[in-house]
Amino acid sequence: MTEILLQERVEDGILILTLNRPEAMNCFNSDLLAALADTIREADFDMELRCIVITGAAGEDRKKASFSTGADLKERRTMSPDQVRRFVFTIRNTFTAVEQVRVPVIAALNGFAFGGGLELALACDLRIAASNAVMGLTETSFAIIPGAGGTQRLPRIIGVARAKELIFTARRIDAKTALEIGLVNKVVEPDQLMPAALEMAREIAKNGPVGVAQAKFAINYGIDASLGVALPLESKAYEVTIPTRDRQEALAAFAEKRRPVFRGE
Repeated sequence: MTEILLQERVEDGILILTLNRPEAMNCFNSDLLAALADTIREADFDMELRCIVITGAAGEDRKKASFSTGADLKERRTMSPDQVRRFVFTIRNTFTAVEQVRVPVIAALNGFAFGGGLELALACDLRIAASNAVMGLTETSFAIIPGAGGTQRLPRIIGVARAKELIFTARRIDAKTALEIGLVNKVVEPDQLMPAALEMAREIAKNGPVGVAQAKFAINYGIDASLGVALPLESKAYEVTIPTRDRQEALAAFAEKRRPVFRGE
């Protein structure tokens, strides 16, 4: 049986996850969703892990290359209303786990990213798109709404008015437009997508793991708080880094004019 979620561990503590249903444009059925949830749950306890990159399997037809086109509508048609509610609950919680996992997550958008596929990318910390990528929250064209966080994460990334426009119209946009509105961090040629994602992952991985994790925590939980709440939260996150061996190593490396060796301790 073909593995539905490919995992590749590369140097510097980087984990590449590849959604592997190219024949279905990497849309999420229950099995793929469960595999992603299990992997992200385990990632929180992997102290050697520094960064995760998520992408989609391209398949043989490069013109149909997909990050993910969202929920598997063929499977959805077989579900009762109660099963649909459970599926939406599960996909929303899984993407929230991606957002909250200890290490930074980079979405490498290698093609179509529609509906839940884009919602997964929105839950990632950073997004890099191939120049041929096309994306959109298309749910209203199916008489539903984004149900895996899209109505909440998209406005926080690109602003309320633009998010409403894209969601209400179900519009699909290209990578250039996505970059212009701040939906993605970077656009590269298709053959440079994974090199660019790995380059960014390595930039992250070379830094202190505890510091990076605490910075992610402070940003994620402080962004919607008042400044009076967010600044003390930042202070508490900083305090976590003070007694670490990594901080002492950074100071020693600076004095000795060498590259620090961080261990996440």
